[in-house]
Amino acid sequence: MNIDIICVGKIKEKYFKAAIEEYSVRLSSFVKLNITEVADEKIPNNASEKVCEQIKQTEGKRILSKLSDGYTVALCVEGRQYSSEEIASLLEKTPLTSSRITFIIGGSLGLSDEVKNAANLRLSFGRITLPHRLMRVVLLEQIYRGYTINNNQSYHK
Repeated sequence: MNIDIICVGKIKEKYFKAAIEEYSVRLSSFVKLNITEVADEKIPNNASEKVCEQIKQTEGKRILSKLSDGYTVALCVEGRQYSSEEIASLLEKTPLTSSRITFIIGGSLGLSDEVKNAANLRLSFGRITLPHRLMRVVLLEQIYRGYTINNNQSYHK
Protein backbone atom coordinates (compact mmCIF):
# COMPACT_ATOMS: atom_id res chain seq x y z
CA MET A 1 0.00 0.00 0.00
CA ASN A 2 1.20 3.49 -0.85
CA ILE A 3 0.21 6.44 1.29
CA ASP A 4 0.86 9.91 -0.01
CA ILE A 5 0.43 13.06 2.02
CA ILE A 6 0.29 16.29 0.08
CA CYS A 7 0.60 19.33 2.31
CA VAL A 8 1.01 23.05 1.99
CA GLY A 9 4.12 24.58 3.53
CA LYS A 10 7.38 23.37 4.96
CA ILE A 11 8.05 22.19 8.48
CA LYS A 12 10.59 24.41 10.21
CA GLU A 13 10.28 23.36 13.84
CA LYS A 14 12.66 20.59 14.94
CA TYR A 15 10.10 19.03 17.28
CA PHE A 16 7.54 18.63 14.46
CA LYS A 17 10.24 17.22 12.16
CA ALA A 18 11.23 14.72 14.86
CA ALA A 19 7.63 13.57 15.38
CA ILE A 20 7.05 13.25 11.63
CA GLU A 21 10.24 11.23 11.27
CA GLU A 22 9.27 8.96 14.18
CA TYR A 23 5.87 8.11 12.70
CA SER A 24 7.36 7.77 9.21
CA VAL A 25 9.78 5.15 10.55
CA ARG A 26 7.00 3.35 12.41
CA LEU A 27 4.79 3.32 9.32
CA SER A 28 7.57 1.94 7.10
CA SER A 29 6.79 -1.59 8.28
CA PHE A 30 3.22 -1.25 6.99
CA VAL A 31 3.24 1.07 3.95
CA LYS A 32 5.32 3.05 1.53
CA LEU A 33 4.92 6.65 2.72
CA ASN A 34 5.56 9.73 0.61
CA ILE A 35 5.15 13.28 1.91
CA THR A 36 5.01 16.03 -0.71
CA GLU A 37 5.18 19.66 0.33
CA VAL A 38 3.90 22.40 -1.95
CA ALA A 39 4.76 26.05 -1.45
CA ASP A 40 2.47 28.17 0.65
CA GLU A 41 1.53 31.74 -0.15
CA LYS A 42 2.27 34.64 2.16
CA ILE A 43 -0.97 36.00 3.58
CA PRO A 44 -0.96 39.79 3.87
CA ASN A 45 -2.14 41.33 7.14
CA ASN A 46 -5.84 42.19 6.95
CA ALA A 47 -6.18 40.30 3.66
CA SER A 48 -9.59 40.63 2.07
CA GLU A 49 -11.83 37.64 1.51
CA LYS A 50 -11.06 37.90 -2.22
CA VAL A 51 -7.30 37.80 -1.61
CA CYS A 52 -7.69 34.82 0.73
CA GLU A 53 -9.72 33.00 -1.91
CA GLN A 54 -7.03 33.71 -4.52
CA ILE A 55 -4.39 32.31 -2.16
CA LYS A 56 -6.43 29.11 -1.67
CA GLN A 57 -6.81 28.84 -5.46
CA THR A 58 -3.06 29.20 -6.01
CA GLU A 59 -2.21 26.64 -3.33
CA GLY A 60 -4.98 24.38 -4.64
CA LYS A 61 -3.50 24.35 -8.14
CA ARG A 62 -0.17 23.28 -6.66
CA ILE A 63 -1.87 20.49 -4.73
CA LEU A 64 -3.83 19.26 -7.74
CA SER A 65 -0.65 19.17 -9.84
CA LYS A 66 0.80 16.63 -7.38
CA LEU A 67 -2.33 14.48 -7.11
CA SER A 68 -2.08 11.03 -8.67
CA ASP A 69 -4.54 8.19 -9.18
CA GLY A 70 -5.99 6.48 -6.17
CA TYR A 71 -8.31 7.22 -3.29
CA THR A 72 -8.08 10.83 -2.12
CA VAL A 73 -8.93 12.21 1.32
CA ALA A 74 -9.13 15.97 1.88
CA LEU A 75 -8.74 17.08 5.48
CA CYS A 76 -11.19 19.89 6.12
CA VAL A 77 -13.26 21.08 9.05
CA GLU A 78 -16.58 20.43 7.28
CA GLY A 79 -15.66 16.83 6.57
CA ARG A 80 -16.96 13.73 8.29
CA GLN A 81 -15.45 12.85 11.64
CA TYR A 82 -14.06 9.32 11.94
CA SER A 83 -13.04 7.42 15.04
CA SER A 84 -9.63 5.73 15.08
CA GLU A 85 -11.36 2.43 14.38
CA GLU A 86 -13.14 3.92 11.36
CA ILE A 87 -9.83 5.25 10.04
CA ALA A 88 -8.40 1.76 10.50
CA SER A 89 -11.31 0.35 8.48
CA LEU A 90 -10.73 2.93 5.73
CA LEU A 91 -7.06 1.93 5.57
CA GLU A 92 -8.00 -1.75 5.47
CA LYS A 93 -10.67 -1.43 2.76
CA THR A 94 -8.96 1.04 0.41
CA PRO A 95 -6.45 -1.50 -0.98
CA LEU A 96 -9.40 -3.48 -2.33
CA THR A 97 -10.07 -0.69 -4.84
CA SER A 98 -6.78 1.22 -5.04
CA SER A 99 -3.13 0.68 -4.17
CA ARG A 100 -2.74 4.34 -3.22
CA ILE A 101 -4.42 6.61 -0.71
CA THR A 102 -3.61 10.31 -0.71
CA PHE A 103 -4.31 12.61 2.22
CA ILE A 104 -4.35 16.36 1.58
CA ILE A 105 -3.61 18.98 4.22
CA GLY A 106 -4.19 22.58 3.20
CA GLY A 107 -2.47 25.72 4.34
CA SER A 108 -3.61 28.08 7.06
CA LEU A 109 -6.60 29.21 4.97
CA GLY A 110 -7.73 25.67 4.21
CA LEU A 111 -8.38 24.00 0.88
CA SER A 112 -9.88 25.36 -2.31
CA ASP A 113 -13.23 24.01 -3.45
CA GLU A 114 -11.49 22.42 -6.45
CA VAL A 115 -9.29 20.33 -4.15
CA LYS A 116 -12.22 19.35 -1.94
CA ASN A 117 -14.26 18.37 -5.00
CA ALA A 118 -11.40 16.23 -6.33
CA ALA A 119 -11.40 14.16 -3.14
CA ASN A 120 -13.27 10.90 -2.61
CA LEU A 121 -13.70 11.73 1.07
CA ARG A 122 -13.69 14.86 3.21
CA LEU A 123 -12.31 14.00 6.64
CA SER A 124 -12.42 16.16 9.74
CA PHE A 125 -10.48 15.72 12.95
CA GLY A 126 -13.05 17.78 14.81
CA ARG A 127 -14.26 21.33 14.98
CA ILE A 128 -11.03 22.62 16.50
CA THR A 129 -8.45 24.46 14.43
CA LEU A 130 -4.94 23.03 14.38
CA PRO A 131 -1.85 24.49 12.74
CA HIS A 132 -1.22 22.60 9.50
CA ARG A 133 2.23 21.59 10.78
CA LEU A 134 0.68 19.93 13.83
CA MET A 135 -2.07 18.40 11.68
CA ARG A 136 0.61 16.52 9.76
CA VAL A 137 1.80 14.89 12.99
CA VAL A 138 -1.76 14.09 14.12
CA LEU A 139 -2.59 12.54 10.74
CA LEU A 140 0.54 10.37 10.76
CA GLU A 141 -0.25 9.23 14.30
CA GLN A 142 -3.79 8.26 13.31
CA ILE A 143 -2.59 6.39 10.23
CA TYR A 144 -0.08 4.52 12.39
CA ARG A 145 -2.78 3.83 14.99
CA GLY A 146 -5.04 2.50 12.23
CA TYR A 147 -2.41 0.03 11.07
CA THR A 148 -1.73 -1.15 14.61
CA ILE A 149 -5.48 -1.72 15.09
CA ASN A 150 -5.67 -3.68 11.83
CA ASN A 151 -2.65 -5.78 12.83
CA ASN A 152 -3.81 -6.41 16.42
CA GLN A 153 -0.79 -4.67 17.91
CA SER A 154 -0.79 -3.30 21.44
CA TYR A 155 -0.22 0.38 20.54
CA HIS A 156 -3.96 1.12 20.35
CA LYS A 157 -5.46 1.13 23.85
